[in-house]
Amino acid sequence: MCGIIGYVGKQNAIEVLLSGLKSLEYRGYDSAGIAYLKSNHTQIIKSVGKIKYLEEKIDKDLVSNIGIGHTRWATHGKPIEKNSHPHKVGKFTIVHNGIIENYQALKKILNNYKFKSDTDSEVIAALLDKLYNEKKDILNVIKQLENLLVGSYALGILCDDIPNTLYALRKDSPLIVGVGENENFIASDVPAILKYTNKYMLVDNNEIIEINDKITIYNSKLEKQDKEILIFEGSLEQAEKNGYEHFMLKEIHEQPSVVKETLHKFLQYDLDSLVNEMPNLEKYKQISIVGCGSAYHAGLVGKYLLEKYADIKTDVYIASEFRYQKVFIDKDSLVIFISQSGETADTLASLRKVLEEDIDTLAIVNVIGSSLAREAKETIYIKAGPEISVATTKAYIAQIAILSVMALSIGTKKQIISDKKALEIIDSFKKLPDIIENLIKKDYKSIAKTIYDKDTCFYIGRGMDYALSMEGSLKLKEISYIVSSAYPAGELKHGTISLIDEGTNVIAIATDKNISDKTFSNVKEVKSRGAFVTLITIDTIKDEFDFADNKIIIPYINDFVNPLITIIPLQLIGYETAKLRGCDIDKPKNLAKSVTVE
Repeated sequence: MCGIIGYVGKQNAIEVLLSGLKSLEYRGYDSAGIAYLKSNHTQIIKSVGKIKYLEEKIDKDLVSNIGIGHTRWATHGKPIEKNSHPHKVGKFTIVHNGIIENYQALKKILNNYKFKSDTDSEVIAALLDKLYNEKKDILNVIKQLENLLVGSYALGILCDDIPNTLYALRKDSPLIVGVGENENFIASDVPAILKYTNKYMLVDNNEIIEINDKITIYNSKLEKQDKEILIFEGSLEQAEKNGYEHFMLKEIHEQPSVVKETLHKFLQYDLDSLVNEMPNLEKYKQISIVGCGSAYHAGLVGKYLLEKYADIKTDVYIASEFRYQKVFIDKDSLVIFISQSGETADTLASLRKVLEEDIDTLAIVNVIGSSLAREAKETIYIKAGPEISVATTKAYIAQIAILSVMALSIGTKKQIISDKKALEIIDSFKKLPDIIENLIKKDYKSIAKTIYDKDTCFYIGRGMDYALSMEGSLKLKEISYIVSSAYPAGELKHGTISLIDEGTNVIAIATDKNISDKTFSNVKEVKSRGAFVTLITIDTIKDEFDFADNKIIIPYINDFVNPLITIIPLQLIGYETAKLRGCDIDKPKNLAKSVTVE
């Protein structure tokens, strides 16, 4: 949510800012703006809608060596130009990612200021101006924000009195410093700077950044800090479409290599890596998994595998609920937090709640050095690379892959799974990239044509298939805007079947041979009431499936591998349906890639 880019250097800052904003579009936004220095005064240009509209308003002859830019996802105030960033009050211009919870209270002590916007962010600029007018010490002024602002913030700050210096500050919202040759950056995420440098430093909470011809980082006591310069492992090419029509399609096609890379160190040709590379988890009597959206859905698949094959009671929580409810965990518990970005606000808040109780925590994260990765006691990184499309695909499949191997590792250590069986499962994981590749190549357009012009769709399944149906339903609704719901198949008769009419789309998943007959009975119930049924099932079930209108037959390998196979058709059905509806697939309306506010 929201994106920040800042630049100081020898190049034209206007061009750098626009390039950075375009690279941050995936985070979700409804307006954009830049501020730059011209004749020792800060100038602001902003626009509602796509960055191309902002670009059209900018004089191509403009030149500056310093500036800040922002993509806004509206929280306080409608997505209109006056609420867009940057905001300027007095001598201070700011861009802000996060939410200031006490902004109304702060307005009371800023009663001499007249606010132009409806945002919480403008208050920060006014507060800086007030404090600076009282004491012309900018570092101490910025430091005071720590004690005055309640909420989360990543800030880029310009001051008219200090025209060649960019300041930044962070608390609970992502921010990095990019390190270039005779130029330096601030940004919400690495893709914003990859065109110029792959070197960056992580910014910790309450650290103040000062950038001019050099980078100086201060802690909350204004002591200078030495920071490690990191090298981003990905490339600009990874963050571009490479000929694919959409990032989502590109990322679906990357899944075979993502699975292979993510699991490489855990699955060698013997059991040593499976046993030794995975953290020691078999000691826990209970596991709780916390996530949002697709990460929550991945946790539901993990619950099934951990309980069945690792014999550990596992609960799964939506992070925004977990952080406010009483949770029964103790020293024999492990809490696993799943997040692609590692900056998801509710997941981070839930982690901090657990850390206060000194309970063991494990993060499953994509972004190296993210807040979740740094704060959890242990971290397992998925190797998905930059994921740009708002609708996750490759990060989700990598999360399931880690949870699957985790269950296999614990089950093997406990001898619930024999060494011989474990080696067979390891071998099946090695064949998985080719199986996924073959499934991606299949044609799902014909199925999408039966869905795209309808208003509703239902997904049904039992057990792990229900967990997968929830993710399939989310994929469809978030990118095609079709009202889509997932239900346990056995619950249909308890209310939902009243919604089935002639032509209602139902996508049924039946990949568990032990309970497939039950699911098939439910499919026949909706079919008899006029539903148009697409069935996803496995090749080891011998049936003509004449009760389904569309059939997708996938290979059955084992319970560890099959969740990663089953999700592929569901992703592509969603993609092809959204494409037929002409939707903005990579940037669905009202959604953001990284949800950094509550």
